[in-house]
Amino acid sequence: MITEDTYQTIKNATEPVLFKDKNSKFFGYAFPVLNEDDVKLHLESVKKEHHSARHWCYAYQIGTEQITYRANDDGEPSNSAGMPIYGQIQSFKVTNILIIVVRYFGGVKLGVGGLINAYRTSAQMALESASIIEKTIDVHFLITFEYKNMNVVMRKIKEHQIDVINQKLELDCQITISVRKSESEKIFEIFNTLFEVKIDVI
Repeated sequence: MITEDTYQTIKNATEPVLFKDKNSKFFGYAFPVLNEDDVKLHLESVKKEHHSARHWCYAYQIGTEQITYRANDDGEPSNSAGMPIYGQIQSFKVTNILIIVVRYFGGVKLGVGGLINAYRTSAQMALESASIIEKTIDVHFLITFEYKNMNVVMRKIKEHQIDVINQKLELDCQITISVRKSESEKIFEIFNTLFEVKIDVI
């Protein structure tokens, strides 16, 4: 059975892109994020950089199996900014991402349709300029055993080319491993059947 255990995100933050409409300027940014603290930090730095702008609208999505997302219009008419930005995150099928679009008002009102188009296009341009990468959804296990069983455990880790994230090798040993979700049941069984070895999902 193959499970969906990959997701797409962006490799690094993009340089700002610029979209103009009737003298209004829209600067689009894309950032990789892992949590809401990352979102706050990027928002603060963009607001500092563009402190004289009128609006800082954004959308983000975090997570792979349990999704958290938010779309913010920041004073623009309801659903004219945040949701069009979020729509681009969905159409590019990326997660763990924040897109901010900064607007400088040019004196001419764009109307709701014009705003939707401007925010959507700015988000699209930011995503097009980003480097999109595929990552695996991983499961972390903690293996606990006595030092005398070290060789058995290490042999299994090597045999199955398992990533070790952390290890504490004393009288009581603990090794944290990371495995692809689709391999996780198999790896769990391998260690679970070893005598005097305990494995737990973290």
